Amino acid sequence: MRKKRILAVVAAATLALSMVGCGSGGSSGGGSSSSGVANKDKPLCWFNRQPSNSSTGELDKDALSYNKDTYYVGFDANQGAELQGQMVLDYIKANAATIDRNGDGVIGYVLAIGDIGHNDSIARTRGVRSALGTGVDANGAVDSTPAGTNVDGKATVVQDAKLDIDGKTYTIRELASQEMKNSAGATWDAATAGNAIGTWTASFGDQIDVVVSNNDGMGMSMFNAWAKDNKVPTFGYDANSDAVAAIAEGYGGTISQHADVQAYLTLRVIRNALDGVDVDTGIGTADEAGNKLEKDVDYRYSEEERSYYALNVAVTADNYQDFTDSTKVYDKVSKQLDSSKSPSKKVWLDIYNASDNFLSSTYQPLLQNYDDLLNLNVDYIGGDGQTESNITNRLGNPGEYDAFAINMVKTDNAASYTSILSK
Repeated sequence: MRKKRILAVVAAATLALSMVGCGSGGSSGGGSSSSGVANKDKPLCWFNRQPSNSSTGELDKDALSYNKDTYYVGFDANQGAELQGQMVLDYIKANAATIDRNGDGVIGYVLAIGDIGHNDSIARTRGVRSALGTGVDANGAVDSTPAGTNVDGKATVVQDAKLDIDGKTYTIRELASQEMKNSAGATWDAATAGNAIGTWTASFGDQIDVVVSNNDGMGMSMFNAWAKDNKVPTFGYDANSDAVAAIAEGYGGTISQHADVQAYLTLRVIRNALDGVDVDTGIGTADEAGNKLEKDVDYRYSEEERSYYALNVAVTADNYQDFTDSTKVYDKVSKQLDSSKSPSKKVWLDIYNASDNFLSSTYQPLLQNYDDLLNLNVDYIGGDGQTESNITNRLGNPGEYDAFAINMVKTDNAASYTSILSK
């Protein structure tokens, strides 16, 4: 496998790399690559973070329809959130008598929230609260606001729930929840979650019976810092390899958002646009190599939203051995494309936070496997997870590229990228 390049900030390195692959030699700004296509008309795939209003969740239709070859690829956040909540509830029902650590009849859980303005984080928080009955209504939807500390059960953004199990009634209580945001502004921060569990356990540790997290990065940080040694089940999201392996050591479970399908779709919609074929090629319709996904099993597509959503799978002690390698390409779409019909093209792609466990250890390695199969020469840009400019400053010459795949820092900053392509 050819060596992958991760661009440095140094401009000279960027210019040197620009001479490799197709599309080199183009002009900057609104100019065209050697293919003669203007930057504003080149294929664009938003992925992982759907362009939307971070306060209301309303989709940014302008960004999603930037040009005729613009799409979004992610996963079905609501379906996955419901799965996570149900997974936690099923575990509690099956193990209530043993996980009520202090025998007070209250099954208390703590919740690590990733980013209060991120649709996925909002959905996962709502999914857990809905399934456990601890959610309260806020303008027609379950409130996703962090509760802070709620040991006394008096918080207004959550409520105590009752659960009857084997003739005994238990109270389910969200003891504490907070956004895991570090001092530099990065959200979904694993280190912050590790510190939070330390603070919570020092104050009310014997009341914590379950740990829940919006993702595995934060979940594993809390598991390793405290929950593992105290045999407290911990539930995350993403099916990262370390989290899946930890199920054998007491990690309660996680959700696979089918990153293999997402990574494939991210590059496949670009490949199809570059080849001038129907966008469904190799997705819902088999390509010449035999690549094909199964609609409503592997993914769903919303034409109105111009968005592909991978479907989620719960990973527990019953099936975790099937998910131990999170970077393995999906068998259904693992066949090499014919380079004479799908020639090499150059793609600019950024990872919004290079230190994010899911993106760096799962998503990017999958992309790097699929770019070979799809004959795409991809430049990978690692962001700091904090500022959009850390990424956009490295898109100084879009004319070098044939297509773009963008993973924003904030979901309402799509214009930071499209303004560069539109110049």
